[in-house]
Amino acid sequence: MHDAESPLKFPTPFPIKVMGLTRDGFAQAMSEIVLRHAPDFDAATTEMRSSRAGKYLSLTFTINATSREQLDGLYRELTSNPMVAMVL
Repeated sequence: MHDAESPLKFPTPFPIKVMGLTRDGFAQAMSEIVLRHAPDFDAATTEMRSSRAGKYLSLTFTINATSREQLDGLYRELTSNPMVAMVL
């Protein structure tokens, strides 16, 4: 069986949004996960946005995606982290 070709062409800039409760160490922990999967990621480019009430923090990491496998591994590690509420 032939796998369907990904509509993404690699390498490509790829934004990943991670949301979780605002807490000490959340942004740092998420950055470390992203860097494990995308070593060339520049953490200084991370976009942070707090929810209106300040309960949640949204982080957007735009990585240079090199493969579907890379993205799948990154999503798996992010979504399995107990601090993460949602990954888009």
